[in-house]
Amino acid sequence: MKIILTCLLVFTTAASALAQGAFNGTAGLQLYSLRSQFKLRGVPWTLDRVKSFGITEVELAGTYDLTPAQFKAELDQRGLVPVSGHFPYGRYKNDLEKVVAEAKTLGLKYAGCAWIDHKGSFDEAECQDAISTFNKAGEALAAAGISFFYHCHGYEFEKHPAGTLMDVLITGTKPEHVSYEMDVLWVVFPGQDPAALLEKYPARWKLMHLKDLKKGVATGSLSGGTDVSNDVTLGTGQMNWQAIFTAAQKVGVKHYFIEDESPTSEEQIPASLGFLKSLKW
Repeated sequence: MKIILTCLLVFTTAASALAQGAFNGTAGLQLYSLRSQFKLRGVPWTLDRVKSFGITEVELAGTYDLTPAQFKAELDQRGLVPVSGHFPYGRYKNDLEKVVAEAKTLGLKYAGCAWIDHKGSFDEAECQDAISTFNKAGEALAAAGISFFYHCHGYEFEKHPAGTLMDVLITGTKPEHVSYEMDVLWVVFPGQDPAALLEKYPARWKLMHLKDLKKGVATGSLSGGTDVSNDVTLGTGQMNWQAIFTAAQKVGVKHYFIEDESPTSEEQIPASLGFLKSLKW
């Protein structure tokens, strides 16, 4: 009887775990969130602040007047792990060898691009140029043991016979050399569904920016830009985090980074971390 009750308890506990969802990833930080602090207070103070949040994984967006080697030393001193980093589109086109070298010096596992240079509305010619650029960059970085990714920014959802130019971009880039980072805000702001997009291309999404859009802000814009004050603490905005995390964990997103561009990011980041720890469904 005791064995039967023990088995029932184990089964019930397992079933309960399956029925309840939770964020089970490690929340890192895109350091661009503290760009003002880097400029006003300097690198050591700002990285100390990042460490004080309890964060260990970070994503880079520049090295704030330090060399890559100097910035890496500052990270190492604080036990901060630079998982990924963003480099400008123009550098992938015209300075690829140095990008690869800098990514290696920084110890990055992933090196990506957050914005495709374009004029006016993003068009198919610009999309095709990006496909060529990304495939070339992905191959060069792969040879150095680094994975290339593109971070969507909202303007890529222009309509196209294939669906949108985002569909053209994803299907035109080589899966073995190009993966993707979903910025949740830049999927919702143009009126798209993050969970559906994750499941549409389940093998391509490796990283995610966790960012919430202020309630009441209209969606459907393909501008790729909105007032930075519209970035709010996770869980207080428009995002359906249950659906997003269920899909992200299903398709195997590997790294998550809070990115908060608001003027109050320093105050909001700890609250966002608290939300992630408490989130259950």
